[in-house]
Amino acid sequence: MAARKFSVRHRDSTFDVDYDTADGLEVFRFQLFSLTSIPPEEQKIIGDDDDDQRLVWDDSDLVTISDKLKIVSINEEIASDSGKEKEELLKSDEELARMFQAEEEALLFQQHAVGENSGKFEETVHPYISKVLMYEDPIRQEAAKKTVPVERLEEKSLVSLAREGNFKPSKTEQDHAFLLQLLFWFKQTFRWVNAPPCDGCSNETVGQGMGTPLPSEIQYGATRVELFRCKVCSKITRFPRYNDPLKLVETKRGRCGEWANCFTLYCRAFGYESRLILDFTDHVWTECFSQSLGRWMHLDPCEGIYDRPLLYEKGWNKKLNYVIAISKYGVFDVTKRYTRKWHEVLSRRNIATEQTVSAVLAEMTRECRRSFASETLSTLEDRDKCEREAMERDLYSTDDAPVSLPGRQSGDKEWRISRSEISSDDNCSLSCSSCPVRVCIDEHVTTIYNAFSSVLSHFVENNVPKSGAIELLKILKGILGDLKRSPYKTRRVSLNSVPNNGQKIVHQLLPSIGHLLRVLCLKSELNSDGRVNIVLAGDPVKTSLSLPVVFKALDDMIHDLNNCDNFGKGSFSLPLLKLNRIHSGSVLASGEEFPFGIVTSAFDGTRPSKWEEPNGARGCWIIYKVADNKMHELVAYELMSANDAPERDPMDWVLDGSNDGGSNWHVLDKQTSQMFENRFQRKTFKIKSTGFLSNAFRFRFLKVRDVNSTSRMQIGSIDLYASRM
Repeated sequence: MAARKFSVRHRDSTFDVDYDTADGLEVFRFQLFSLTSIPPEEQKIIGDDDDDQRLVWDDSDLVTISDKLKIVSINEEIASDSGKEKEELLKSDEELARMFQAEEEALLFQQHAVGENSGKFEETVHPYISKVLMYEDPIRQEAAKKTVPVERLEEKSLVSLAREGNFKPSKTEQDHAFLLQLLFWFKQTFRWVNAPPCDGCSNETVGQGMGTPLPSEIQYGATRVELFRCKVCSKITRFPRYNDPLKLVETKRGRCGEWANCFTLYCRAFGYESRLILDFTDHVWTECFSQSLGRWMHLDPCEGIYDRPLLYEKGWNKKLNYVIAISKYGVFDVTKRYTRKWHEVLSRRNIATEQTVSAVLAEMTRECRRSFASETLSTLEDRDKCEREAMERDLYSTDDAPVSLPGRQSGDKEWRISRSEISSDDNCSLSCSSCPVRVCIDEHVTTIYNAFSSVLSHFVENNVPKSGAIELLKILKGILGDLKRSPYKTRRVSLNSVPNNGQKIVHQLLPSIGHLLRVLCLKSELNSDGRVNIVLAGDPVKTSLSLPVVFKALDDMIHDLNNCDNFGKGSFSLPLLKLNRIHSGSVLASGEEFPFGIVTSAFDGTRPSKWEEPNGARGCWIIYKVADNKMHELVAYELMSANDAPERDPMDWVLDGSNDGGSNWHVLDKQTSQMFENRFQRKTFKIKSTGFLSNAFRFRFLKVRDVNSTSRMQIGSIDLYASRM
């Protein structure tokens, strides 16, 4: 561990910044962000010495570069006379030249080794044109839509946007979010089939070869039928490989062909412009045109992964050759979207020459578009051109360099190994080692915690015993549970649904929970018949966002009351009452899992979510910068274990505070050998040496519970509490 002090110039200001080599460049960038407001991903850090004007590219540069630095935004001109700056791209000019040379050699070889006969290529692609036209059938679309819990997915999509701070999304943003929820729902609903369970006794089966299709199977395009014998009763189970998505909507099972076939129908049923993607190396997936992104987006329903086109080459180690997109609008070669090794891919494209492939696809596209109006044709041709230009532009991009892509997760492990589609880390998932600064949208969490103060005060002022308070909180949780299960746009629950022995208590409690209801965008109303209902009183999305938080808070309060020996005003402190929780800060982490393990998940106040650091078992960090640079005296913090994998729980850590936005750090607390005995277990830690005001906090998680069995660290939630707000 070594330290350096840099003098960093930004425009007319100069800042002294301490740098610890153990922290790394990402922490240094965050320090500069706190001083200059230039986000880390937009920073260019340059030597500001006449003899050293290098661009800082990695940790090693900070060890050798001059003590004088200059920081500019990527939108500003870099003034440098040395000409020694590193390239923006990871590949040097020499590397690119070698790749171009390899491409030329591959094309030359293709001209001599591959004939002009287009038959095999055309035979492979052409049958899919009739398949994708089935997605346009209104009967099939309606059948698909009937199986989807539309309102639930709509609610989830709006909540996902709200968690990013977008409470008034445009129609385009809503459509994009709904498409992602549709993908996640489909991943959970559709079933992968290695070997189907026995039709007779549901036990395991073993393959027995192929059978002859029945007329009822051929009716839905099952020209192939696999046979499986039960290991227990020896009964034969048939597995027809249906090609008609109408049947797949009913069976909800299959392998990648069935998954992509059925999911593409769902996308079309909800109006998304979609196309089926055929990979000649034996995989199929979907692309949808995202109006929000203004481009085609990759979606793999088998993996539940979206917008990661390098998944197959980088994660699965696939040796791609042809990747073809088929829709009612035409057939397109999109291989370049899915590779950063085009020179290698070219050497494997040996079915037909590039000119032949282009000609065949152009003819198929003309066939698909022959009845289109000229205005439509012009629009499509303009978009085709933009897509081709984008693929060429991105072919040598390194934007995905910090992203770790997983090996194949769908299918039996032995089958995946036999196809060489499994990564060296079998537990690998979509993760990023270069995280953006994220803003916590969690003010509602703090407000909910504070709202329980009036509830507890009511208990004490009315001499409600601890057992009665626990019973009442359970009744309140039940009422809110009924409310959560009702349609999110019209939430309503009657207090008459509460058991008779609890109705009197609830009616007495109503005045004290008024503030809590308002926080949840709810209210109580009295009907003419004397019945009391809890109904919506504001934005339904805010209610949907808040309900999971209040359930967690109620569970915590019930647990803490059970462990409270002397219930009274003297017990109105942590962990029972969680006042002055710090909120709305910006966070940066050493790594995160995308999309369900991002760093802000640790601050959203819910149980199911978590922050997961894929490489954090032996050390990782998280930095929290307080909103508006406000100074706080930290008096306590709470950590909650995540939903699974106790071996990933943090065991040793250090909590630091900074009064200069992260340039210098002061140790606030240190913990060793901490053990979370249960899942979702919350632990409270008091700061012993108070009085230090901070506007940034840093957790250094040093070790997890079992570093020998996992590379990961995860935490369910982090809450920071100040002496006052």
